[in-house]
Parts: sequence; structure tokens; C-alpha cells
Amino acid sequence: MAPTLIVKCTKCGGYMLSAKDQKTKICPYCGTNVNLHKAQRVAAANTAFEASEMLRKLKSERGFNR
Repeated sequence: MAPTLIVKCTKCGGYMLSAKDQKTKICPYCGTNVNLHKAQRVAAANTAFEASEMLRKLKSERGFNR
């Protein structure tokens, strides 16, 4: 299974999960079609569950509701 990445939306800065080999994704917060090769990668995890836990921790530490 490919690693799961946490990336930042290039428009609104919201965090989202994506597969490492994924090229684009629609931001769930602002609806922007994000080119994942240009988006800032915040973290990577071996499984989607690990990435989800990391994302939850990031959001709580930084005070984001996104």
C-alpha cells in the first residue's frame, strides 16, 4: 500500500489526506482543485489510519477547525 500524505490546500491552507501517487484532489473546505505535486507536504504515514491520527493531532495543536 502506498504511503498516505498530509498536504495543505494551495488556496485556503486547509489540511487534507491524499495517496502518495495521487495527482490532484478537490479541497473539502474551499472546493479548489489542488495539484498535489505543487502543494506543501506536511507529513507522511505508512497507513491511512496513521495519517488520520497525525492530521487530528496537527489540527488540535494548531487550533485549526479544518
